[in-house]
Amino acid sequence: MASIDYPLERPRHGEKTYSFSEALYSWVSTVDHKRLGLMYIVAALIFMIIAGIMAVVIRMQLMFPESHVVSPDTFNRLFTMHGTTMVFLLGMPMIAGFSNYFVPLMIGARDMAFPRMNAFGFWIFLFGGLLLYFSYIGGGGLGGAGSAPDVGWFAYAPLTSKAFSRGAATDYWILGILVSGVGSIASAINVIATTISLRCPGMTLSRMPMFVWVMLVDSWLILIALPPLNAAQIMLLMDRHLGSNFFETQAGGSAVLWQHFFWIFGHPEVYILIFPAFAILSEVIPVFSRKPIFGKPAMVGAVVAIGFISLGVWAHHMFAVGMTAWSNTFFAASSMLVGVPTGIKIFNWTATMYGGRIRYSTAMMYCCAFLLQFLVAGLTGIMLAVAPFDWQLHDSYFVVAHFHFTLIGGAVFGIFAGIYYWFPKVTGKLLSEKLGKWNFWLFVIGFNMTFLTLHFAGFLGMPRRIYTYAPDRGWDTINFIASVGAFIQAAAVACFVWNVLYTLKKGEPAGDDPWDGWTLEWATTSPPPEYNFEKLPVVRSSRPLWDLKHPQDPDWKYE
Repeated sequence: MASIDYPLERPRHGEKTYSFSEALYSWVSTVDHKRLGLMYIVAALIFMIIAGIMAVVIRMQLMFPESHVVSPDTFNRLFTMHGTTMVFLLGMPMIAGFSNYFVPLMIGARDMAFPRMNAFGFWIFLFGGLLLYFSYIGGGGLGGAGSAPDVGWFAYAPLTSKAFSRGAATDYWILGILVSGVGSIASAINVIATTISLRCPGMTLSRMPMFVWVMLVDSWLILIALPPLNAAQIMLLMDRHLGSNFFETQAGGSAVLWQHFFWIFGHPEVYILIFPAFAILSEVIPVFSRKPIFGKPAMVGAVVAIGFISLGVWAHHMFAVGMTAWSNTFFAASSMLVGVPTGIKIFNWTATMYGGRIRYSTAMMYCCAFLLQFLVAGLTGIMLAVAPFDWQLHDSYFVVAHFHFTLIGGAVFGIFAGIYYWFPKVTGKLLSEKLGKWNFWLFVIGFNMTFLTLHFAGFLGMPRRIYTYAPDRGWDTINFIASVGAFIQAAAVACFVWNVLYTLKKGEPAGDDPWDGWTLEWATTSPPPEYNFEKLPVVRSSRPLWDLKHPQDPDWKYE
């Protein structure tokens, strides 16, 4: 019996020529989940380039001791805006973008459950991001010149108080994140409702692709973790403008209270940001290994376990604030516990590759690099879960290196794998593999030059967030290597941008299914029509398209 009732060859949807104004209006007014997903991803990539330029300037300042590339105030604004942009304006919209585009296609639906709320979520996110950057114009308030916020992406009290943070820059930071967070919550609600309610006939929970499972858990995490941050932002606005004293230490408030609120969001946020990479690897590795994913039920259980445990790990970031021994013990244990389901996932991806007929496309190479780099991130995370070790390295560049191994070596590498994998589906054209491999190797070399070396800067006592350093501290060579690595990473991103632009203009046609995949997005045209499927498919296995095309395949089939 075929696993999907759906013809492989379909007539192409008609194409219509639009004027520029008509095309612009059609994009601005769209409620099509695919267009909104693309707009999320493009906006996130633009913000990534902006944040990357800031990172290069930061590394230029630290390349040599006692440099004066930028002023101390500018340096503080740069690392604040870099961190805020990467977390809230790259990571969060990437989640919405990938889930918006591919979840309906993978479950055989024609659109998201709430198309208008979907459009609202994108535009409110974009407005929040632009509001944050408007601080460069209006951050000084009505009576002064603009300035970006300089409180760090974590905005610890009392840096955010009126006494320390004058003008309106911090208010723009608060409102920008608060508003963009509304968009993230709207998108998460939509993903949950779509996954639960709009699966095609036969698409049981056990047959859902791993991508959909991971995005479903990720959306629940967003719903649980973002409201505490939003509440803290409102409390902070009240402190700054209405005379309350939640975090004003000089008036009886608690600076540690802000840390609790922030990290109740902040540590699950690490998993919120890494989950899209988990989802992408769970689709890319099986296809390019020519094997079903190893231990799918265990993978699903591991994702759910990571989501649950991550909600009880927040004070992992607060060992140095003076908590009780019992608190330190609990959060150290929970931080180590989350490594167990994470290890299961790494084992299952590796087992999927073992014995497979691996094709090392650019997407697969990014997955392999992810496995190695995320393993390093996990090991250094367990090291920081040991409270006495954390006391020694807290607020040092070891923490910076660990964090970037997680969110760049993990999340961003996973995102690049997803872009190279699904670009043919979205555009109908194949990205250049030659340029893709240049992009990959430059990124791998530059990333490890920067952040592998910064672990040793932390061991040598270099504090994070310092503007400059004396030449006699022994950090010169490490910072020089790290800064050169930043330039190489910039070259890698430039190579990627050129690859995309070149492919859009002169790229090789991809066809509907260039990778010989087995999930439902490959069953429709490239790019998909507005309605996705002419007839909703009926699914009878976990690999519907693969089983239909290869009924003789000897590989293990599972329900």
